Amino acid sequence: MLGFHDGEFAAVYRPGGWVAMMPKQQGTVPASATAARSIARTVALVGLMGAGKSCIGKRLAARLGLSFVDADQEIEQAAGCSIPDIFARHGEAAFRDGERRVIARLLGDAPHVLATGGGAFMDPRTRSLIRERAISIWLRADLDMLLRRVSRRGDRPLLQVADPRSRLAELMAQRYPVYAEADIIVDSADGPPEATLERVAAALDSYLAAEPACQRAAS
Repeated sequence: MLGFHDGEFAAVYRPGGWVAMMPKQQGTVPASATAARSIARTVALVGLMGAGKSCIGKRLAARLGLSFVDADQEIEQAAGCSIPDIFARHGEAAFRDGERRVIARLLGDAPHVLATGGGAFMDPRTRSLIRERAISIWLRADLDMLLRRVSRRGDRPLLQVADPRSRLAELMAQRYPVYAEADIIVDSADGPPEATLERVAAALDSYLAAEPACQRAAS
């Protein structure tokens, strides 16, 4: 039995409660704009493998003055073995159960930036907890870019197949409609990670600025 021991874009707010990134004129949000706002909840990054959740998450945490937590690393620490080993020895169902419990624990901690695994947001209970306790940001990426990025690593359990491209396309079809429930959607793109960071920071700042109005409307 596996044991887990828990211890160039503009941000546009949509009435449905999420922010999308749309092309705009040259210019970016000042570096201090987002950091100046109070972050009272964890910022959870969701998206497929290769979207840049850890890369952007570390930079966003530094921008906000928060700690960064990688859920996959926390799962490995709790399980005492690597994620590929969990899949190989115990199967995906055991991994998802541990992932759910570890993320629930992390969402009870002080606000931080949390990079979640690609399948975490697909779990209804995890998704509900993230909606309740965090601000979710989907880093959306196209197939070609994801394939280039994931090809640099050979330890992705879900891509140990003859045709990784087709598998990624299947995962996109399954998961993108669910990822779209995130509070904020930002397109991840090739190039300097700072460019994507600026888009994320701008979107988060717009979301935080609009959030009080949403709360008033709901009350």
